[in-house]
Order: sequence, then structure tokens, then C-alpha cells
Amino acid sequence: MAMDFNGDWKLYEQENAEEFLKAISAPVMYLKMMNEVKPVTTIHQHGDEFTICVKSPIRKHTNSFTIGTETQFNTIDGKQIKGIARLIDGKIVIETEKFTHVREIQGEEMIETIASGNAQLIRRSRRV
Repeated sequence: MAMDFNGDWKLYEQENAEEFLKAISAPVMYLKMMNEVKPVTTIHQHGDEFTICVKSPIRKHTNSFTIGTETQFNTIDGKQIKGIARLIDGKIVIETEKFTHVREIQGEEMIETIASGNAQLIRRSRRV
């Protein structure tokens, strides 16, 4: 069974942003943005349907998907990529050919682990 991801989540900490952005060949400006901006992620969950909107003063992007269905996702570097989201052990796992994005609830935090090759970005958010 999935956890309740509904709500607004504010990023407060992240690890390995520079290594991860280099691994996905993102422009240098994204590193500066990631180091300075703490976005709010709004998640609307209705059964197997999710809408996830990430907002910052600089940028806003939204992804909507249904678990188990191939979807076009907007990536952190502004590109689009096809992937499939699954619920595995209460976690949202999105797999694409370039990265895997795992979103989970641990206590009062939402932890996101985004991996590309050996590079792994870890982001921690709290409900607001």
C-alpha cells in the first residue's frame, strides 16, 4: 500500500547535487539554482494517479502520471523523457533510460533519491 504523499513539501537539504548534475550533463546554471533555491513540491494523489508540481521563484514544472503507465516526464534540467512509475514497498519509483527517481516517506520527511549511473542525488523535504 502506498504512503500518503498528498500535501506541500519544502526542500531543506540535499546531497551530491553537483555530482548528479554533471552525470546527467545539466547546464552549470542548474547547479547554482539547486544550491540557492529551496523549492516546494505539491503532490496530489488520487489512488494510482499523481500530479507532482515543483515550484521555485525561478521555475515551475508539473508531472502527472498513473502508476504502471508509460508517461512523458519533465526532468530537473528542463528536458522530457519517457518513464514508468511504480509503487514498490510504499515508494514511488520512476524508471527511465537515464535515471531512477525514488520518492518515499520516512517519519515526517519525504526523501527523494535520484540516481544516474554511479551519481546519486538525495533530497530531503518536510511538510509545510
